[in-house]
Amino acid sequence: MTPAALAPVTPYRAPAAEGAPGDAPADLDIRQHSRLKRLLPQTMFGRSLLLIVMPLVLVQLIAIWVFYARHWETVARRLSSDVAGDIGMVIEAMRFADNELELARLLENASGLTGIAFSITPGATLPPPIPASGSLFEDQLRTALKERVGRPYRIDAVSDPRDIRMQIQLPDGVLAADVPRKRLYTSTTYIFLMWMIGSALVLLSVAALFLRNQVKSLRRLAAAAEGFGKGRPVAFTKIEGALEVRQAAAAFMQMRDRIQRQIRQRTEMLAGVSHDLRTPLTRMKLALELRDCGPAADDLRSDVAEMERLVDLYLDFARGEGTESPVETDIALLIEDLAAATRREGTPLAVDHPKGLAGGPILPVRPNALRRCLANLIANARRYGQHVWLSSVVVEDGVDILVDDDGPGIPLSERDRVFQPFIRLDPSRNPSTGGVGLGLTIARDVARSHGGDVRLENSPHGGLRARVHLPR
Repeated sequence: MTPAALAPVTPYRAPAAEGAPGDAPADLDIRQHSRLKRLLPQTMFGRSLLLIVMPLVLVQLIAIWVFYARHWETVARRLSSDVAGDIGMVIEAMRFADNELELARLLENASGLTGIAFSITPGATLPPPIPASGSLFEDQLRTALKERVGRPYRIDAVSDPRDIRMQIQLPDGVLAADVPRKRLYTSTTYIFLMWMIGSALVLLSVAALFLRNQVKSLRRLAAAAEGFGKGRPVAFTKIEGALEVRQAAAAFMQMRDRIQRQIRQRTEMLAGVSHDLRTPLTRMKLALELRDCGPAADDLRSDVAEMERLVDLYLDFARGEGTESPVETDIALLIEDLAAATRREGTPLAVDHPKGLAGGPILPVRPNALRRCLANLIANARRYGQHVWLSSVVVEDGVDILVDDDGPGIPLSERDRVFQPFIRLDPSRNPSTGGVGLGLTIARDVARSHGGDVRLENSPHGGLRARVHLPR
């Protein structure tokens, strides 16, 4: 077991059945559910904040509805009724004025006592009415004038920003009443709204600050798990956050220690096995060199060399990435060095670097392990093809290294099976090929220990393409 086991695995999705008559409503529900999920926040911070915001907004809306439907409407009705009552009282008192002097004195005293500026235009008629604005205070004012005054009227609430002009048709003229807006409005409306908005902002700020601190520990844990899955050093020692987060962090640290201990024990055991196997092999080689026994000795030398190669191959497979530490590596330069070494061994290899990869990128990888991964893929391509092409592509989340050949390829149904240890396809594909079925297994193990993977595809050259993905 290696950290590559922590790499994300794409789940298999079964294809949907076609033509089933009863599937349409279910598919519609699934699409609607997926559309709703896309509208929701994807992060835990966003969803937790939404759980706080939604009840808060609901409570605020209910409070506003209660306030406007009860308090503000009641206050507006009473203020409008008081204004209409003052106007009605002045109109009633005007009946007892015997001359113009008494009428003028009456209107002057009424203006001083009520705060409403009264004036009369004898013999005038009401101008054309202004369309109603539909506001709550204007509706309440119209209702109050009908109840308290009972005469034709006209309301102008737009001409003057400070006063509302009301004109009432009298038998001998038009009475104008300029009512200050403060007599029809209450400041508690704005105070209430400011209080609700202010308290909501304070609550959201405190909740966001608290949730950010809680989510920070989860993000650290996720970053540590991702780094460990890519085989990089993980400096994760501080356990903090809520109880469940601390439990998850403690479980992760225990898992990390167990995996590292298992890898270390396996590597140490294999080092001992390597020593025990190499010693008799060395003695056998020495004896063969001292005793030349003809063709039989040549066959034995070949067998000893093959045994040494198999021992190295088994050790590479079991050791995985070993104890090598990741370092910042220029992928393009590593590929060029590997291509040069491969050409010196006689393998015809063509290298193609896109412009996006020239001079980089630089990724934290284990250079020797990555060389072993690519070397196994190149050897596999050379074994089954006449020509090998090595190229690299910069992708959104890292780099893809492509190894192409012009061989017979691998059937689609067999491409997953060939990554299993000691699996070899039918030798009739190429009788001259050898191998023990570990090259692709080692390559995928190395790629996954970096958080990536190896996939097999059809090559544009007619053979097989191995795509090694290395994430940033």
